[in-house]
Amino acid sequence: MPWVIILAEAPGGGFAGFIEVNLRSHADGCDPSRPVGYIEGWYVAPEFRRRGVGARLVAEAENWAREQGCREMASDTWADNLDAQRAHEALGYAVVDRCVLYRKSL
Repeated sequence: MPWVIILAEAPGGGFAGFIEVNLRSHADGCDPSRPVGYIEGWYVAPEFRRRGVGARLVAEAENWAREQGCREMASDTWADNLDAQRAHEALGYAVVDRCVLYRKSL
């Protein structure tokens, strides 16, 4: 499956952030009959947050997914990462499920 990394260049050089996007065969809450664009990683340096950098990265990722034939985009974040949750929701993403993960040493 295709994978792309999109970089946001900082004024004067360097990077302001990045987004990694993949195609997955399925994602929770999405139509299982079609591949879905999936945000695998998304980061904006603190000094560039709340300046539209993250939104532009997501928009580019969504455009890439559309070009791959996707009709849906999905993502995830940690339950305690409230900033990421707010960022997703501000861009129109909706929570489709919550999960509790377990482990046991043997």
